[in-house]
Amino acid sequence: MFLSNRGTVGGFFLAGRNMVWWPIGASLFASNIGSGHFVGLAGTGAAAGIAIAGFEWNALIILLALGWLFVPIYIRAGVVTMPEYLKKRFGGHRIQMYLSVLSLLLYIFTKISADMFSGAIFIQMAMGLNLYLAIIILLAVTGLYTITGGLAAVIYTDTLQTFIMMVGSLILTGFAFAKIGGYQAFVEKYMKAIPSNTSYGNINIDPKCYTPREDSFHIFRHPVTGDLPWPGLTIGLSILALWYWCTDQVIVQRCLSAKNMSHVKAGCVMCGYLKLLPMFVMVMPGMISRILYPDMVACAVPSICENYCGTKVGCSNTAYPKLVVDLMPNGLRGLMLSVMLASLMSSLTSIFNSASTLFTMDIYTKIRTQASERELMLAGRLFMLVLIGVSIAWIPVVQSAQSGQLFDYIQSITSYLGPPIAAVFLLGIFVKRVNEQGAFWGLFVGLVVGLTRMITEFAYGSGSCVNPTSCPKIICGVHYLYFAIILFGISAIVILGVSLITRPIPDVHLYGLCWTLRNSKEQRLDLDADRRIEELESKDDDLIEPHIPYKEQGCWKKAYNWFCGFEQRKGPKLSKEEQEEMQKKLTDTSELPFWRKIVNINGVILLAVAVFCHVVFA
Repeated sequence: MFLSNRGTVGGFFLAGRNMVWWPIGASLFASNIGSGHFVGLAGTGAAAGIAIAGFEWNALIILLALGWLFVPIYIRAGVVTMPEYLKKRFGGHRIQMYLSVLSLLLYIFTKISADMFSGAIFIQMAMGLNLYLAIIILLAVTGLYTITGGLAAVIYTDTLQTFIMMVGSLILTGFAFAKIGGYQAFVEKYMKAIPSNTSYGNINIDPKCYTPREDSFHIFRHPVTGDLPWPGLTIGLSILALWYWCTDQVIVQRCLSAKNMSHVKAGCVMCGYLKLLPMFVMVMPGMISRILYPDMVACAVPSICENYCGTKVGCSNTAYPKLVVDLMPNGLRGLMLSVMLASLMSSLTSIFNSASTLFTMDIYTKIRTQASERELMLAGRLFMLVLIGVSIAWIPVVQSAQSGQLFDYIQSITSYLGPPIAAVFLLGIFVKRVNEQGAFWGLFVGLVVGLTRMITEFAYGSGSCVNPTSCPKIICGVHYLYFAIILFGISAIVILGVSLITRPIPDVHLYGLCWTLRNSKEQRLDLDADRRIEELESKDDDLIEPHIPYKEQGCWKKAYNWFCGFEQRKGPKLSKEEQEEMQKKLTDTSELPFWRKIVNINGVILLAVAVFCHVVFA
């Protein structure tokens, strides 16, 4: 709270663009790795083997695209939010509003509710608290320091929590492998980890429902019969990763807070190396949990599963918490509890800050065009409370979706809603010909197709191995990663088709917003420049107030203003030249040649490491 100026939009939402590479890399990782990852990756690993780690390793390649291709464009555009970039690129308000609302829905469906649920499972098992009481206590602490501290507070706490998460999870991994006798014993015992009760009334359950998959130790699996088919894991997952890592407000906002482009790239490389770890500290411990507690983690009988974890579709989500509670000695168990709380809180704080940024800058400013900076700060903080309430109400849906496998639930929702956004950003940046009409109709058609699949699946239920869903094969029979490829293709065709039959946007409006025009020295004319001038003039007229004599503030008022970062430090007004110089600094993407070479070499090494890891476990 002391280190940053929280009383301005730039200070609260972008940490004053003064962050260096290592807190950015740590914050990127911590924002991504929530308790949903610990519970979800371990749970899916326990149920189906190592292939789910492909979701983590795919990010190594996409992170390079973020640092080298996407962030330079966002910085040149001088934007704070992703919808703001689309508004500058295409003009109008409808795409900006659409993306803001859809992003907020995705935060509720896939991030906040899933993280709160997974954190609460852990606390429930470790401390015996009621699920919703655990959630309320967590939210009280998390909301407090997000609301008061802004992005700088979030990034610094993320950095500390990344260190705690890694130390704690590495210790648990060591205990887990020691317990079962090393890696070779792990491979042999996992393939024999079967629950003792496999009959359901008078019916014997199909062995495939409780027997480990034959391809459990392969990342790339059969394109038709595989639970994570390899074309989906390479192409479909890259589309989802492009949406998440390169266009999502939570992630990009960390990069936009960097001092310069070299710090952005170094932060992305650091995050890439950290993303190698989840295979070994989350997926494999989840599989070991199945070996040690097969009756609970691999349960197949609905009534037994309900007794163990409160849901009939399976208890694989309990794999990681069970391992911590039963395997760790006193003291270290407390450390692991803090690890889970740290991962939960670091993700939630990042999402709360970014969601309030989206709401404040892209939605509230349209409703209240004359709002003061103080009013925007208050609106963003109050919106966090609304977001929390809706997310708590969604938790029961998360509990039973995708056969109880939390990570599959998160990825499937993303597959239904994310690809059209990825298509718009990718084509908007790299294809100059794309215009507003094409982008809007591509997003609209993609949303209709995606929601059709999502609503149908929730209406029928995702079912389980014992009780399969009755959802029509033509809709739910297509794997969600294949569906992502189809949806991306449909959206891209509509975007390009409509753009080609409508008028192009003149280059004067695109300088610095497209890849081919990114280094142009020409002055860009915003598409809605005339309207903005009118709004500013009317705002200036409204701001002319009669002189009000200074009034001494009371102690309570001073304390309140300091707590929320509202201290008004009245300084001399900047001249036009000084304002231009500040704007130039905020949109500068230049790098020192030496550091550019260093980060480029590290980027190539990270790419080689990513390929090597995929080959070893393919």
